[in-house]
Amino acid sequence: MSSELNILALYGLYTCLVLILKVTGAQSQLGMAYLLSSRDEHRTLTGITARLDRALTNSITAMALFAPAVLILHAKGAFSAGSLTAAQAFLMARVLYVPAYGFGITGVRTLLWLAGFAATVFLYLMGLMAA
Repeated sequence: MSSELNILALYGLYTCLVLILKVTGAQSQLGMAYLLSSRDEHRTLTGITARLDRALTNSITAMALFAPAVLILHAKGAFSAGSLTAAQAFLMARVLYVPAYGFGITGVRTLLWLAGFAATVFLYLMGLMAA
């Protein structure tokens, strides 16, 4: 398995960790009975748990964009030093993004989001340029 595919797998596991953190926070705020229910009654998360919820949604969106780019490069046999660097930059930016969002560090959060997004766009461009 290539390093880019390993990075994709690591990011998937990291997103699972963010989900666990969000659910743990939701359980303490909303209670297990509510989480096990059909949730017909809407309840709102607050504080860091609410921010983790939004970070999780953003992380899933990032995964939906990042994974095809990596898989396109894999299908074309076009992994390179540049694609590895971009995938590593994506992973680092996304791993730092969640705590920045969770703790409300807005300027840093935005820069990290932009770095991860730029790395993803770079991977797509590499995929388009590959033979």
